[in-house]
Amino acid sequence: MSDFGPGLPPAGRPTGGRVLGLVSGALGSAVLMIALVSAMWLIEFVDYFGGMGLDNYGIVSHEVDGLPGILLAPFLHAGFDHLMANTLPLLILGFLAAIRGIGRFLAASLVIILVSGLGVWFVNAPDTLTVGASGLVFGYFGYVVARGLFDRRALDIVLGVLVAVLYYSILWGVLPTQPGISWQGHLFGLVGGVLAAWLLRRRPAAL
Repeated sequence: MSDFGPGLPPAGRPTGGRVLGLVSGALGSAVLMIALVSAMWLIEFVDYFGGMGLDNYGIVSHEVDGLPGILLAPFLHAGFDHLMANTLPLLILGFLAAIRGIGRFLAASLVIILVSGLGVWFVNAPDTLTVGASGLVFGYFGYVVARGLFDRRALDIVLGVLVAVLYYSILWGVLPTQPGISWQGHLFGLVGGVLAAWLLRRRPAAL
């Protein structure tokens, strides 16, 4: 995939163009993540104050009718405390994940959502309802860290190391230590992020 446009410019572009591309990519990433998180907050407000019961559209494990919830669950939350816990890491990690281009970010997000959601659907206890964006949080963590390993670009490596150092403690969330917390969503979100980084990695140009 191309890394320029809304993301960063190719290596051959003059330095001024690279800086401009970096600024453009950062602004685009920031706007995208603010819009995404704002939409989640709007949905939670509508759900809470309108009594819509939207959480029922989340992932229902082992139920065929619960499969559409795989795509919907990341945008639904079990109350404002749940949403607040996800907001800041989602903004930061999503911003860093999107800085290489909106197209790649959307593709990575889809991979993370599908892998995390299917993992929850298969592994969680039958008839369990799961909602929340924490699968995306863990997915973006895995994506940013693994992107540095697979692409081996200086900036990606620096971002990957920085994220690993600052957010390594969230890895405890992949263990089944807290009741009511979907460690399955965390674990498979992380797997989805690493898989997305590998699928979307920069490939050598053909000779």
